[in-house]
Amino acid sequence: QVRNLNIHEYASMEIMQSYGVPTPKGKLCTTSEEARKAYETGELGEDVVVKAQVLAGGRGKGTFKNGFKGGVRMVSRAEDAEDVAGKMLGQLLVTKQTGEEGKICEKVFLMERLYLRRETYFSILMDRANNGPTMVGSPAGGMNIEEVAAETPHLIFTEAIDIINGVQDEQVERLAANMGFEDGARDKAKDVMKKLYEMFIATDGTLVEINPLAETNNGDVFCCDAKLNFDDNAEFRQAKVHEYRDRTQEDPREIEADKYDLNYIGLDGSIGCLVNGAGL
Repeated sequence: QVRNLNIHEYASMEIMQSYGVPTPKGKLCTTSEEARKAYETGELGEDVVVKAQVLAGGRGKGTFKNGFKGGVRMVSRAEDAEDVAGKMLGQLLVTKQTGEEGKICEKVFLMERLYLRRETYFSILMDRANNGPTMVGSPAGGMNIEEVAAETPHLIFTEAIDIINGVQDEQVERLAANMGFEDGARDKAKDVMKKLYEMFIATDGTLVEINPLAETNNGDVFCCDAKLNFDDNAEFRQAKVHEYRDRTQEDPREIEADKYDLNYIGLDGSIGCLVNGAGL
């Protein structure tokens, strides 16, 4: 039985940094005043991205129930950082993944804006067909990867990893080349992939998704956005990772069921189904 722990972007960045993975600078804020002070330090530069910390995709195109549009906004003044954060915090953000009820935003993440030359896609997932991890890469990053796979499948590249022997140099070399990295940026991309795989194994990961894995104008490679999932069954040995769990983003019925080691899946209607298998 596998239930995947999903964590916020800021937490993903902190975990990646602990494994030497390059990420943009960022500061977590829980009040609009903190957001203003974070901007005023100057550590994040002049152009700063304010990101609502909600466990759902499509934040940038989402709308808060107070009418404020966009869960990802660019600011270039301290007062704008304060204003935007104030309109996000304590509000419900509705995206294509949340349903009409939305999800509460209790934190915002201020992140430095990087000037990017190229955006690529990279992920590591557990692949049943391979009986182990598979790396997935694409030169078409910064967009919906499902659309890329459906419309331009030739831009999706995979490398099946032997979980005993680990990722091999030739595998990351092929993937980096197929993703369009050249010269020094290719070596940096390969190093990032290896570090992400090390993190994936060490933390009992079930998914690492970096979109985009980007190359800057000076040839550096950064993980600019991340989604990390972990195996709930490994909580006994991954206590630090599981401290990032945000129960405010979960269905309270699922939280209650979890206390009794049960899975609860909320559905429409008034008829319940109690089963002892995964026959849903």
